[in-house]
Amino acid sequence: MLIPHPAVLRKLVEEYESLRAEEAETGRGWATPRAQDLAYTLCVSTGTRDVRRALEAAHRLLAATSADRGEGVPSA
Repeated sequence: MLIPHPAVLRKLVEEYESLRAEEAETGRGWATPRAQDLAYTLCVSTGTRDVRRALEAAHRLLAATSADRGEGVPSA
């Protein structure tokens, strides 16, 4: 499986989650076309078919990338 660039993946996740939170605040019961596009792109990027699984996979990939870089780990 191809692994998406962390910066691109992070931007997709942030934009999707922000848009969905905004939609929830306004009481819309449906996803906007942009949210649907982001969900599709997240699924393709993570090799999944469900946006919930795509988000889980994206968060795992981003956490692994951060751990590989030593981000979030205090330095001595």
